[in-house]
Amino acid sequence: MKNKGVIALGAVIGAAVIYGVVTFFGLGANTDTNVELRPDDLKVVALGKKVYDANCASCHGVKLEGEENWRERGADGLLPAPPHDETGHTWHHPDALLFALTKYGPAAMAGDGYKSAMPAYEDVLSDAEIIASLSYIKSRWPKEVVERHDQINQSAAQ
Repeated sequence: MKNKGVIALGAVIGAAVIYGVVTFFGLGANTDTNVELRPDDLKVVALGKKVYDANCASCHGVKLEGEENWRERGADGLLPAPPHDETGHTWHHPDALLFALTKYGPAAMAGDGYKSAMPAYEDVLSDAEIIASLSYIKSRWPKEVVERHDQINQSAAQ
């Protein structure tokens, strides 16, 4: 059995590499749009739920719960889909990074042969639909997680 600490460390390092690539190449500041999630906008959240249900829920779960053992690579070498609720790491990343990861896909963002089961949605969803789906996800987080995510966004903007 694999050491769970090593696997968790690998996931953290992978996320840090993706964040570093996004930051270095300027993809996190503003990709194709001024990225700001709108979890308090009921129309945006309603659209986001439809987009999420149609494009994300099959892997990330109807209740944002993710796949089992999401921190451990499967036999195919890929990480299962993480949860997007407060138990996952989605809220650890600023809006612009979440947008870029969704639009371009983790493999393209990380580069260097990184493999991911998550596809890019650049040719599937509009920027507004990506923002709506991420806004829906954020609207489901507890207040304290939303506040922490807002702080992460403020720090990323500096």
